[in-house]
Amino acid sequence: MTTTSIDTLRSEVAALIVEALNLDVQPQGIDPQAPLYGDGLGLDSIDMLEIALVVSKRYGFQLKSDNENNQQIFASLQALTEHIAAHRTQ
Repeated sequence: MTTTSIDTLRSEVAALIVEALNLDVQPQGIDPQAPLYGDGLGLDSIDMLEIALVVSKRYGFQLKSDNENNQQIFASLQALTEHIAAHRTQ
């Protein structure tokens, strides 16, 4: 995947998160490297489940709650985007 397409996908994922969680932030205002969980964007475990659901529906693969790599996958917008890019079927 090219840098441009990763950037495009990251913007799309940011918008998806903002819309799904009805966040009071603009998608472009999300720091790609900031943690999604806790101190960064301030999301909690329920928010992560919601993100997993919308990502599954949108990109055609499952993000399972028992995946041992979830901490890495949801570490930041950039990490989530890279995981989606590597596993998406749609």
